[in-house]
Parts: sequence; C-alpha cells; structure tokens
Amino acid sequence: MSSYLDANRRNWEALREFQEHTARRNRAATEPTWGLWKVPESELRSLPDVAGMDVVELGCGTAYWSAWLARLGARPVAVDLTPSQLEIARTMQAEHGLEFPLVEANAEATPLDAASFDLVFSEYGASIWCDPYRWIPEAARLLRPGGWLVFMRNSVLATVCAPDDDEAQLTRELLRPYHGLHRLDWPEGTTEFNLGYGDTIRLLRGNGFEVEQLIEVQAPPDAETHPVYNYVSAEWARDWPSEEIWVARRPG
Repeated sequence: MSSYLDANRRNWEALREFQEHTARRNRAATEPTWGLWKVPESELRSLPDVAGMDVVELGCGTAYWSAWLARLGARPVAVDLTPSQLEIARTMQAEHGLEFPLVEANAEATPLDAASFDLVFSEYGASIWCDPYRWIPEAARLLRPGGWLVFMRNSVLATVCAPDDDEAQLTRELLRPYHGLHRLDWPEGTTEFNLGYGDTIRLLRGNGFEVEQLIEVQAPPDAETHPVYNYVSAEWARDWPSEEIWVARRPG
C-alpha cells in the first residue's frame, strides 16, 4: 500500500470522535446535502435518478451518503480504507435499521467485480484522498456501460489559493502553480490530490467518460465558516467556488 494511504488512514483514525458526531448529524438529515456548505442536492441536481441503481461509494467515511442514496432507492456498497470509520457506519446502520455492504479496501484497487455498478460516487473521499490516475481508472472498471461517475472535490481555485500551512485560510492570491497540479503533501503528514481542469478532462476522456456537468458550488448567503474545516471562510466561498462537483458518464 502506498505510504500516503497509510498516512491518510492514520489521520482519520485519530479523528474518530469528530467523525462519529458528524455521522449522527448527517444520518438525522432528511435530504442529501453537499460539502462544507450543506447545499441540498435538490438545488444542485447533480445526481441521476438513483432508484434501482447499484451504487458504489469510494472513500465513504462513515457512509452517510450511501445511507442517503439507499433512502432514495439505490442499492449502495460503501468502500473505505479506515476501520474506525466503517465501525461508526456499522453502528449507524444498527441504530437506523438501514443496512448495506461495507467494504474495507483501497478505493484505488477494490476487490469488487468489474461492470457491477450504475453509479460510482465520492464526496471528499477517493476524490481527494486517492491518486486520480489510480482511482478514476478503477471507477471506470467498476461501471457498467451507460454508468455515471459523480464526485466532489476541492475546487482548483481553492487549491491554488491554499497556503502551504494547512491550518491557514485560503487567500485572495494565487500561491501555487496551476500547471502540474497533482499531489499536495501537507505538513501534518496527510496527502491530498487535485488536477487542473484540462488534466481532469483528459483523464476522464482517456478512461471512456464524457463530462456532463461541472458544478461550481457557491456558499449560500447565510453560510457560516465551518468550525473544524475552517481553511476556507464562508465569505471567500461566496465570492469564489471552494468546491466543485464533476458529473461524467460512460457511453452505453
């Protein structure tokens, strides 16, 4: 296993208490919402009708999105590398009476069968913690013809405005090169990934995808800076997109 995956897993193991709190709050929500600003899916309209779909969530964390998708009629399988996150997911399943498979695995190379899913999904999971040159080919392998890939990541603009100190907030200046954007190693030992727009489109098309949408998420007028993920202020995210959702599809 790659060293960055080990480091990222240790980071999430250390955040168990926070993750359990987040899991309980999200499982209680009546509608799926996206990202830091909790923008409802009903406003963004990023997902196809998932009723009856086989869905795999790559980098599911505590699998609250998989639970939301199950409530919408999907048949989810949730994949994550971190045992403590999956333990929380199992607890939530028992408390809410909503069960689906939880798989402990690296999202870059899952043990799941090829062409088994109609939708591959990731919200701040594999989409930022795994190498896109590995996890996107894996997503393509898992999808049936006509299947969808939907993922949220930090925006490219947010990434190039991020200081090297990962505890500092995004600036209103460009701080890192856009060309060659790929791997970001943070001082506390974790690693994230992002690609520029051209590289992302080339990677998706090179794996048989057609890009349907790029949704640049704006913080709502009443949004407040997140108490933990405060690297981006609500004010910044009202002026520029801090998050983006990619919607792509493999031709049928």
